[in-house]
Amino acid sequence: MINKLQASARAALADVPDGATVMIGGFGTAGLPDELIAALLEQGARELTVVNNNAGNGDSGLAALLAAGRVRKIICSFPRQADSHHFDALYRAGKIELELVPQGNLAERIRAAGAGIGAFFTPTGAGTELARGKEMREIGGRLQVLEYPIHADYALIKAQRGDRWGNLSYRKTARNFGPIMAAAARITVASIYELAELGGIDPESVVTPGLYVQRLVHLEAAA
Repeated sequence: MINKLQASARAALADVPDGATVMIGGFGTAGLPDELIAALLEQGARELTVVNNNAGNGDSGLAALLAAGRVRKIICSFPRQADSHHFDALYRAGKIELELVPQGNLAERIRAAGAGIGAFFTPTGAGTELARGKEMREIGGRLQVLEYPIHADYALIKAQRGDRWGNLSYRKTARNFGPIMAAAARITVASIYELAELGGIDPESVVTPGLYVQRLVHLEAAA
């Protein structure tokens, strides 16, 4: 019997090793899997490479993971915001590595990993510092940059509903990077607020099929 439900968020993340690459869903705080990040913080893995849209907000969630000194490198599009003080302090002190990726490129590099695409050319970033050292080619009269997929060991995402097979549906814009991160990671851990019976989610409403989800954490109440 397929049952991907875990006893707890802590149990779902117990095997994350030091040095792992971890994708974390969320656009700012929208769709951020706070409970999974808290479990990862408690679990203790260090020297992590984190892939996220930004570099944390305030003092909780991803920012708390950074503040604890657990992240070696972050791959993101928006590292600096009004409340990104933990990242700012770490970066200025030379204690964290940053790979800055335009948001469209970030999404496509993650999607490419899940789709099995070896690399792709894009005009985004051509002629800027972000293209330094990368292969360039003129295609269709435009200078384009060769970009490679971003794969991950783990993806931590938040959905609204799921069944024990791991089929997921999301709440509006909380979906953001969740579906493509789930496909790009070796192990996807998804938190859900509503546990559906098998067949209880209309197939037309399944955004992430259970094929891409290895572990499921049922949270008690919606955020």
